[in-house]
Amino acid sequence: MAPRPRRRRHKKSSSSVAPTAVIQPTAVTPPTAVTQPTAVTPVPLTLSKPGPSIDALGFYSLDNNVPGLSQLILQKLNMKSYEEYKLVIDGDTPVSGFGFRCPREMFQKMEDTFRFCAHCRALPNGLSDSKVLRHCKRCRNVYYCGPECQRSDWPAHRRVCQELRLVAVDRLMEWLLVTGDFVLPAGPWPWLPEVVEGWDTWFSMRRLQLDAILAAVLGSHAMTTLWASAGRPRPDPDVLQDSLKRLLTDVLSRPLTLGLGLRALGINVKKIGGSTVHVVGASHAETFLTRPGDYDELGYMFPGHLGLRIIMVGVDVATGFSQSTSTSPVEPGTVQLSGHRGLYHNFWEEQVETGQTAHPDLVVAFHPGFHASPDLMEAWLPTLLLLRDYEIPTLMTVYSHQELAASLQILVDLDAHIIAYGANPFSSLKPEQVYSNPNKQPVYGSAYYITFLGSSCQLDKRQLEEKVDGGD
Repeated sequence: MAPRPRRRRHKKSSSSVAPTAVIQPTAVTPPTAVTQPTAVTPVPLTLSKPGPSIDALGFYSLDNNVPGLSQLILQKLNMKSYEEYKLVIDGDTPVSGFGFRCPREMFQKMEDTFRFCAHCRALPNGLSDSKVLRHCKRCRNVYYCGPECQRSDWPAHRRVCQELRLVAVDRLMEWLLVTGDFVLPAGPWPWLPEVVEGWDTWFSMRRLQLDAILAAVLGSHAMTTLWASAGRPRPDPDVLQDSLKRLLTDVLSRPLTLGLGLRALGINVKKIGGSTVHVVGASHAETFLTRPGDYDELGYMFPGHLGLRIIMVGVDVATGFSQSTSTSPVEPGTVQLSGHRGLYHNFWEEQVETGQTAHPDLVVAFHPGFHASPDLMEAWLPTLLLLRDYEIPTLMTVYSHQELAASLQILVDLDAHIIAYGANPFSSLKPEQVYSNPNKQPVYGSAYYITFLGSSCQLDKRQLEEKVDGGD
């Protein structure tokens, strides 16, 4: 790792974790079920010089494990390139031939992108006329080109088969979030915030309201249409209800994890003018389907706050995520979302240092992934040094215990002062399949967190290894 420099301007980009490559239809804004306290001022999205798209790198990395998978996905979408695909789902340009004539065709095309042999990695166009890809009858999520491959793969698949069954259901049910037919619970918390320590207490607190919402969704026309078009039997009501709960945690995990960071690092949310959080390395995943009301729960977590300003910064921030990043005071009791497409070091120099954008009280990075490769580490290094040298309270999340250990070691090498780390009580409960390696153990969004502030780490390498190896 590079030696610690003096405080200076940093010249390289922040980054973000690669997303799962799936069909993402154009979002439909849902009807507002209740009065939302989120204040949003639509203005053109702030742009800076283009940088490395980690979303694109993640898409093409699918070919490392399944050669030709990225092209199969583009073919099913009638696209010539990932850039064309990204422009369409961002809403930048209409493309002739993109879209689907009916929901059944859409779900079929989506499922087709998962059709490759989990054992030999064969794609449909690589099979002989006598072979056809068939899914595992238990999970309906993993495909094989024949009995031989399925038998050979069973020792690996049996460990994850039950979990992948949930993945297959969630993949379809997520459409209800896209169309807005699944509206999130809203309204002030009826319990004291300090009592709500994780999902168990959150679900207990929201039980009555959530029961009504889930019952309405389960009996809705949208649910009927979804399963009539899905090309598979409709699961039992309890299976669908559990899926909706997992999807709900996936949406609310980010705002409540921000709240965890504000709590853990002692940020004063009753500061005059409001408090500011920068989400660094924000990708398409954090912004494409994010609606203003999705972050209301963060405001309810801090009753009496004087305004919370959330600014998402990254080269893959969705075009439609067009809100203001001004320094104007936030209305007390409201949450304001904003976006800036570009590199964080440019954003810092052009917006923060010049006073055009508020200095962050907290910086959050969801799944930065800098442990994964030298290229990602090089992209993230200037941001990590900036956060350390300017002593900005920072929270990061990772998918697994392995990533936690690797990320902690990198931060120790950088002399970051680690405050705390461990399992996130507001981790997403929705299992995420490794797209091109389906029998790898599924992971969960923001499963672990790390907080650090400044330099002079209190743990040397041996102490850190002992703590991580010994568990949480």
